[in-house]
Amino acid sequence: MRTDPRTGPSGRPRTVLHVDLDAFYAAVEQRDKPSLRGKPVVVGGTAWRGVVATASYEARAFGVGSAMPTAAARRACPWAAYLSPRFEAYRAASAHVMALLADLAGPPGLLEPLSLDEAYVDLSGSSTGPDDEAVLAAAVAFRERVREQVGLTASVGVGTSKLVAKVASDLRKPDALLVVPAGAERSVLSPLGVRSLPGVGPATEARLAGLGVATVGQLAATDERELVSLLGKAAGAALHAAALGVDPRPVVPEREAKSVSAEETFPTDVVDRSVLSAELRRMAERVAQRLQASGVRGRTVTVKARRYDFTALARSATTAGGPGVVTAEEICAAAAPLLAAINTTGGLRLLGVGVSGLVGALDGLDDPVQGDLLADLLAQASAAPAPGAADPEAEQEDDDGSADAGQPEVLAAGASAVLWRPGQDVVHREHGPGWVQGSGVGRVTVRFEGPHTGVGRVRTFAVDDGDLAPSGPPVW
Repeated sequence: MRTDPRTGPSGRPRTVLHVDLDAFYAAVEQRDKPSLRGKPVVVGGTAWRGVVATASYEARAFGVGSAMPTAAARRACPWAAYLSPRFEAYRAASAHVMALLADLAGPPGLLEPLSLDEAYVDLSGSSTGPDDEAVLAAAVAFRERVREQVGLTASVGVGTSKLVAKVASDLRKPDALLVVPAGAERSVLSPLGVRSLPGVGPATEARLAGLGVATVGQLAATDERELVSLLGKAAGAALHAAALGVDPRPVVPEREAKSVSAEETFPTDVVDRSVLSAELRRMAERVAQRLQASGVRGRTVTVKARRYDFTALARSATTAGGPGVVTAEEICAAAAPLLAAINTTGGLRLLGVGVSGLVGALDGLDDPVQGDLLADLLAQASAAPAPGAADPEAEQEDDDGSADAGQPEVLAAGASAVLWRPGQDVVHREHGPGWVQGSGVGRVTVRFEGPHTGVGRVRTFAVDDGDLAPSGPPVW
């Protein structure tokens, strides 16, 4: 049994890989749509009120990034392809990559998925071991398998801890591999800006700047007591340790599921409290379904709102004793007073409800529930087309790393029951498989191509054309 998470079973430094698929959603779209390869692609909410989930590197060159309002992205790069998410395609690609990672980890290696496109692997106890050359060869082979078998690129960082591996994978993105040997952590970290450390956002960066600290090396040289005084005991000590390259967190195959939530970004700002209450009830039902499907209850209910001016608000309440909430009625009973306490003057553009403090099965056992974060993300993606956007001012990403994917729009109201979304997979009886380029005024435009074809031809049909139908994603 491992007693020190900072070392492998032999007592030698650990060998941890951080794997990050490059611009994942956008990369899958470019893989499956030859006409978009090498061009700016933005995935997320395509409507004016939507939020960007992922942008290709070609779009990032124009300043488009995750969590940016779609309206701002369209102003920055109006010629990009703006596509709705295809979670079925992303899940399939992710599952293939995670299977390759499981092969890389091997027994008794450890694989910890973080999201659809990101994971840690600890090779300390595997046959690859801590040998730098063997690890490098294994990482090179893995990246090539991802390229050949999945059609995507992966950035991989290797280090003696999660922190070092994560920083290493970010340093040379995209499509890069960087190994930081044991003992070289300080030399790699020192020249980097403090924002390169996970958890350091603009607010913390500004506070550190007040101490004259701009780089990780300067942070490491700062007296820990001074950081504790500035940031608090836990944050100050943790940040100082991170600057030294110290991160004892183990790679664990299963992560604790921290919360279950649902959010909605409205097409227009909502002021009417009766409408907001109805939306809250609908989201509570979604959350309740996921709680019940997982066999868990929650002890804390949170209502999140974003006002018309983008001000973010959150109100929480924790149940006093008892087994916690699990039904929509229980969630609403706790959430309604929280919503009532939020000032809706001027309107809300986003509303969400979440349940945290999850505890074991429905009989109210106190054991923490162990859940796979990847599975939780997949459930959220399936349950809601708009899982919620990361706050641009937040210091850290949400636990599930999700971004507001936007709501599908009825582009030809009353003309067809089918919602044709940009990027959607379709099949035509005569022309075969393709994808929706756009829709409106009773028409839908489709490009007929796939991952293994050349750039395809474009055809336009009536939205209720009986020969055109939605389909699953193409097989890679």
